[in-house]
Amino acid sequence: MDRSTEPLRDAAHPATSPCTHTAGHDHGHHDHHPDHAGPRESHVSFDGAGEGAWSRFRIEAMDCPTEQTLLQKRLGTVAGVHGLEFNLINRVLGVRHSLPDTGPIEAAIAETGMTAVPLAQAQAEEAHTPAPSKRGRITLVAGLVAAAAAELCHLYQVGPPWLVIVLALLAICTSGLGTYRKGWIALRQLNLNINALMSIAVTGAALIGQWPEAAMVMVLFAVAERIEARSLERARNAIGALMQLAPATATVREADGQWRPREVAQIQIGSLLRARPGERIALDGEVTAGRSTVNQAPITGESLPVDKIIGDTLFAGTVNQEGELEYRATKVASDSTLSRILRVVEQAQGSRAPTQRFVDRFSRIYTPAVIVLACVTGLVPPLLGLGTWLEWAYRALVLLVVACPCALVISTPVTLVSGLAAAARRGILVKGGAYLEMAHSLEWLALDKTGTLTRGLPELTDVLPLHGDPSHLKAIAASLASRSDHPVSKALAVGLGNIGESEVAEFEALPGRGSRGRVDDTLYTLGNHRLVEEQGLCDEALEITLAGLEQQGKSVVVLCDARQPLAVFAVADTLRGTSAAAITRLHDLGVKTLMLSGDNQAAAAAIAAQVGIDEARGNLLPEDKLQAIEALASKGHVVGMVGDGINDAPALARAHIGFAMGAAGSHTAIETADVALMDDDLRKVGEFIALSRRTRRLLIQNIALALGIKAVFLALTFLGMATLWMAVFADMGVSLLVVFNGLRLLRPNQSASANSATA
Repeated sequence: MDRSTEPLRDAAHPATSPCTHTAGHDHGHHDHHPDHAGPRESHVSFDGAGEGAWSRFRIEAMDCPTEQTLLQKRLGTVAGVHGLEFNLINRVLGVRHSLPDTGPIEAAIAETGMTAVPLAQAQAEEAHTPAPSKRGRITLVAGLVAAAAAELCHLYQVGPPWLVIVLALLAICTSGLGTYRKGWIALRQLNLNINALMSIAVTGAALIGQWPEAAMVMVLFAVAERIEARSLERARNAIGALMQLAPATATVREADGQWRPREVAQIQIGSLLRARPGERIALDGEVTAGRSTVNQAPITGESLPVDKIIGDTLFAGTVNQEGELEYRATKVASDSTLSRILRVVEQAQGSRAPTQRFVDRFSRIYTPAVIVLACVTGLVPPLLGLGTWLEWAYRALVLLVVACPCALVISTPVTLVSGLAAAARRGILVKGGAYLEMAHSLEWLALDKTGTLTRGLPELTDVLPLHGDPSHLKAIAASLASRSDHPVSKALAVGLGNIGESEVAEFEALPGRGSRGRVDDTLYTLGNHRLVEEQGLCDEALEITLAGLEQQGKSVVVLCDARQPLAVFAVADTLRGTSAAAITRLHDLGVKTLMLSGDNQAAAAAIAAQVGIDEARGNLLPEDKLQAIEALASKGHVVGMVGDGINDAPALARAHIGFAMGAAGSHTAIETADVALMDDDLRKVGEFIALSRRTRRLLIQNIALALGIKAVFLALTFLGMATLWMAVFADMGVSLLVVFNGLRLLRPNQSASANSATA
């Protein structure tokens, strides 16, 4: 299926934690499953290859790998179900099936204690759901007051003993019933998630007489969960803001000539729209009337507004600033550049980076191992006479709380989603967390020349009159060049401009050499070095002049009459203004550069020398570029490739990371590249590598925090120095630490380009 035609849904709410237990937002509905671009470790296929249609559900309770395993086992036995796809960050389950309806699927999910809601239905329900009341906050405060009162009564021996129990039960009931309900479902399915572990720990503490502590632990857990959910709103809103870029309605010219507002989703290609100053562009389009400047930063990341006149392209979600614009829609809402960006972001969230896959595998081993350790701790020491049963039972309960790998599991997706959002803000579209993480290790970056380092449009660079009036010679050259469709002639005609062209008689194109024609009864030729030599007019002085220009990578054209050369013109594909700075930045990051060009070696070497590229290779066909990438990769190097996403497709596909330049408005570039640079600024490759290295450091920091604090707390538990209070702080506290640490990537002033640290 063509991904460009599938409307994006769930990009607005990407960052719901795998271990947060509040209800997530809805994620829309896909009737069919898109071919995701990034690596999809969460995809599970049972049988068949691409068989059946895809249905998607939101499952609020699917927040850890244990739920994923449970659903895999249960749905794997349902006839007609052919494959599953899990997105734990968004709590989205995709089911590929050949069933007439989704009833059997929803019933099977219900047997696991989880509820599946079709995403379209969930979205509609969410749209009509009133704002959350203060009831949850009030009950939480009541529970906290009751728990504190129980502690004080116990500490100062106030009132009868049953008062402490009543206050503790009140605290547990007001703040922990939801945890108990989820924990019971998890235990029924032999799924030891944080709710099950907390339920066991609190119940155990109460049974051994630790009522005040049981109450305070449950309340602290509820408070920590609420704080964690709030902190994740930042990551959710970072990409969710993209959904608000395009307006819901636009002013459209109707058949009767009147301008009326219409819903954007109903506007068809070819419709005429109007955007007043300050309004957002509703759909991709082409300016038909007016002149203005447009802020394209939401799409391309450009820091300065761009002038727009008749014929220029507009992108949905950008902001019209000065004048009124009328434009013709060239894409429907579901196929706009913004929609494709959102679709790619959604797919990127579902993919799993290497670190995340490692964490998932590790947590599957870690949690059962700690639970077994807790059981051993509660049984073996008292059997050996090393303490009382109550003492070691308490320590075992502490270990159960420590056993939950919430902080470890949450550490990677929050950091990666924050990195993806930070990149999108800068006009860098990343297909998946794997590419964001891999970029930190790039050693070589191969670059196409035309359209990447250069503008891709030849321009007149040199005019050297040899004999005669310069103005007259330019007019003759312009007259001949304007009658040819060769790219060099076109560049020459544009560069010379309207300088009084003369009538040309007997015009003749000379394939591979140039052209000739009669102007004012004189026969002139305008051609390349070869044509001059064929005429026998190439003397030593001219040879030196031509050689010097050709060594600079320029295409040379000579105007001659029957007796002598009259003027020399040079045309070249000029460098982008940012190319030299981009190469310097890459070298500062320790990345070596290689130019791969189809132009001649002299032209390639000249451009490479101007910008400081390490190595340049010319006269390359697409298969030659592919071989160059393969040669580097075969030596163990991590290689990136920057191109236009079309002509360099083989090399882009073979590189570890393929970068597409100027992808805004280019359907193919967005769909084929691993990383799409939405404008033509090559410096963003360096920004992306720096962002990747920062993301990598935060991932390592978060994993070290999660595992380090757990290890310290395990030691404290065995030494009898840890309490259930401390266990909750250790578990939920480190979860908050890794969340806040990952969210640092979203700081507005945290510029990846300013980060020059190497791997």
